[in-house]
Amino acid sequence: MLQSPFDVLVDYERRSLAHVVGLPEQLDAPGLWRGVGYRIGARRLASGFGEVLEILPLPQVTQVPGAQPWLLGLANVRGNLLPIVDLKQFLEGERTVLHESQRILLVRQPGGDVAVLIDELYGQRSFHEQHRIELSPEQVDDEAVVALTQGRYANFVERGYRLDAHTWGIFSLDRLARTPEFRQAASDMPHRISNVEVQP
Repeated sequence: MLQSPFDVLVDYERRSLAHVVGLPEQLDAPGLWRGVGYRIGARRLASGFGEVLEILPLPQVTQVPGAQPWLLGLANVRGNLLPIVDLKQFLEGERTVLHESQRILLVRQPGGDVAVLIDELYGQRSFHEQHRIELSPEQVDDEAVVALTQGRYANFVERGYRLDAHTWGIFSLDRLARTPEFRQAASDMPHRISNVEVQP
């Protein structure tokens, strides 16, 4: 009997989970947080799977005159014009050095999706409550903690974890997308390109 495509996928998932040690119990373990890990500058960050719509290579970007310096321009992604934001420049004021393996995270925001440029993608990351650390600006002896609690990062990093000698900040892309300065610049971009040719 022929299976529907959906049934085939369900069967693949069932069989793959059966071969992974510790799953599926660990997937729903209390206190376990899972998301996408990435790097901005020297900071290791992670955001929830529900906040990242898609991860893509950096497409060709068309600059728009008069835009914010951290707004790289617009890209045509499958027929949709997306504002591309240099997240490092928005947060730190320092431009990201572009390279071939650059990735963007597609984020939903009111009025249309936006893409944020990251320095490096680490992929899926899981943290347990036992790895959680206190993020306090008073911890001046811990450079990684200080880096996550200073400047604009303090507005978006919700909590921290330490795993394998690395400190990770849980970065709220949802809060970023609701920030007035970020939202206005990103959502206004498509309205300011009437005289700009966007390459496919």
